[in-house]
Amino acid sequence: MSASKAPDFLVVIPARLGSTRLPRKPLADIDGKPMVVRVAEQAKKSLAHSVVVATDSVEIQAACDEHRIECLLTSENHPTGTDRLAEVAQLLKLPDNALVVNVQGDEPLIPPELINQVAQTLADHEECAISTVAVPIHDTTEIQNPNVVKVVLNRVGEALYFSRASIPFVRDAGAEEKTEHLRHLGIYAYRAEFLHAYTRLDPAPPEQAEALEQLRALWNGYRIAVYTATQTPPAGVDTPDDLERVRRVFKAS
Repeated sequence: MSASKAPDFLVVIPARLGSTRLPRKPLADIDGKPMVVRVAEQAKKSLAHSVVVATDSVEIQAACDEHRIECLLTSENHPTGTDRLAEVAQLLKLPDNALVVNVQGDEPLIPPELINQVAQTLADHEECAISTVAVPIHDTTEIQNPNVVKVVLNRVGEALYFSRASIPFVRDAGAEEKTEHLRHLGIYAYRAEFLHAYTRLDPAPPEQAEALEQLRALWNGYRIAVYTATQTPPAGVDTPDDLERVRRVFKAS
């Protein structure tokens, strides 16, 4: 499909205060500012017309207010970040054709160009409700790692399936060289129409088996466009070691 002019889109950053591996992660200090503020500032370097943090915490809201980051206080009962985005779409009364990019609240180094690209991909695939990003995997260990989510595409670049398993499974050794494995990255763009419908969709059996909420969309017939990036972006923050790595990057910049 031919690329169109840069689309109009909004970035929403879901941010929960609770975290098992890294307590109070969104408020973790990174060179003088909370992580969630660093993520929002990075997202503001994209072409988004606005950037909004969506949280269940008055502490996170206060931190955003202090740094002049737009923030919406949302329900404490959302099971997923997509549910929180759906509430934002409702609160902002977004029209069905609005594009919303979900940037995770633990990605302070996310490239702004990647945010632009996921929005552009959805704009270019008018028949799709969602877009996301993948990168090629060349390491066999990663292919077999259940913590690395894989995706298989059809011939027009839409997702056939996401899995923690090694997909596509290579049965014959001779087919290995012809097989491309793709790692899914957790950034999405949504049409607001899908977000308005999402909370009415029951969890799907494959979603529950794999613990991958994007399978709910595929199960219900929604199409997901996938942009294949050439380089893996910097990793997010899941552990104390990750946090120290990101702090070193900001100190050096």
